[in-house]
Amino acid sequence: MYDTILIPTDGSEQAARGIEQGLDLATQYDARVVCLYVVDERRHGQPPALGSVEAEHEKVEDEATEMLAEVEARAEELGLEVDTECCRGLPWVEITSHADRHDTDLIVMGRRGATNDRGTPLGSVTERVIRLTEIPVQAV
Repeated sequence: MYDTILIPTDGSEQAARGIEQGLDLATQYDARVVCLYVVDERRHGQPPALGSVEAEHEKVEDEATEMLAEVEARAEELGLEVDTECCRGLPWVEITSHADRHDTDLIVMGRRGATNDRGTPLGSVTERVIRLTEIPVQAV
């Protein structure tokens, strides 16, 4: 049923739940996993970056790379094929474009991310991804 599952993450607790659910589904369906971390340019600045903005991007990218390596190791322990990527941009744009490029069958993501606004059932990124893609989205 699912050949490729995209799991976007921002390092939040909700995203960690999405990772676990996505890996579980990938194991059930023997699906390839694509795990994506988007450095949110709304929070960390947009290019052309000044020195301090670029340093912040690099710091976040280093942290993201470590986290993605942990997800990759966990997926490989489960016998899954996994690709990881860190990029910069607007999360909903990058998530939906990656999903299209990787011929994704399912996107599994946290209901909310790092901002964790509990005033709404879905965070802004998750809500936009659901609206902008035809690919099924499981928000956990």
